[in-house]
Amino acid sequence: MSDMKRRQFMQYAAAAAAVTAGAATLGAGAQETTEGVRLPKAIQYSMLPGDLSDAEKLHLARSCGFEGIEAVTMESVDAATRLGDLARDAGTPVHSMTFGGWGAPLSSPDPDVIKQGLTELELALRCTKAMGGEAVLLVPAVVNESVRYVEAYERSQKHIRTLLPLAEELGIVIAVENVWNNFLLSPIEFARYVDEFESPWLKAYFDVGNVVAFGWPQDWIRTLGDRIARVHLKDFKRDGREWTNLGEGDVNWPEIRASLVDEVGYATWVTPELPSGDEDYLRDLAARIDRLIALPPGA
Repeated sequence: MSDMKRRQFMQYAAAAAAVTAGAATLGAGAQETTEGVRLPKAIQYSMLPGDLSDAEKLHLARSCGFEGIEAVTMESVDAATRLGDLARDAGTPVHSMTFGGWGAPLSSPDPDVIKQGLTELELALRCTKAMGGEAVLLVPAVVNESVRYVEAYERSQKHIRTLLPLAEELGIVIAVENVWNNFLLSPIEFARYVDEFESPWLKAYFDVGNVVAFGWPQDWIRTLGDRIARVHLKDFKRDGREWTNLGEGDVNWPEIRASLVDEVGYATWVTPELPSGDEDYLRDLAARIDRLIALPPGA
């Protein structure tokens, strides 16, 4: 190994160790019970009732059994700081942000769109840091009739790499999610896409429900392994291609729990991505998450 490659390897290894240590801290909410590991559960901020104040929403989330919040895109660092403070006071710290990336995809051939996308992603990284979060969800690319698959692959990697130094500086993981964007259509390709960045600051945000239409989530989990930084919970019924509440679709939840926790060793936040609802709905949802994945079988 050349001196340059050896230095690069050591830098990467040190960074990876830092992220691993951070992940252990993030997973501190996961508790070892007599039956096994209990995963901490969060709620997306957008799922809380819209007629409540920010503080009321967060206290409701906590009273319903949620231990953390996944924030939505914020308009400024000041607004993010305020929400982060409120969330900590309520006992529901922000663990991540759903940034997205659909509006200005990093696979676009238009330089102005790329500039906008990178500017928005940079703000999302800074806002997540201000809130006390550790990960930003990114839709990495969009394949359509005017953007070829290979172009989306190459462009998105090229542009995401420009913000990895900032992600490292802030200590925020960019977590690319599997969504219905005609991109990263197999677990093998998803794993390869992540690995090619050669950075511990680029990970996977795995959505359980998004692959049911064309695959088995537990297979994806086993392939992605420790590349998974965060998990979204959804359920889907193949017959009729219908989104459902958790436990009412075709997701094999015992296999999800077994592959994710027992085999991969995932030990941090699980967050549903579902419609908003009232207190009864949220309490029921928290109970479903406990029964299906957060609590070990028999707990």
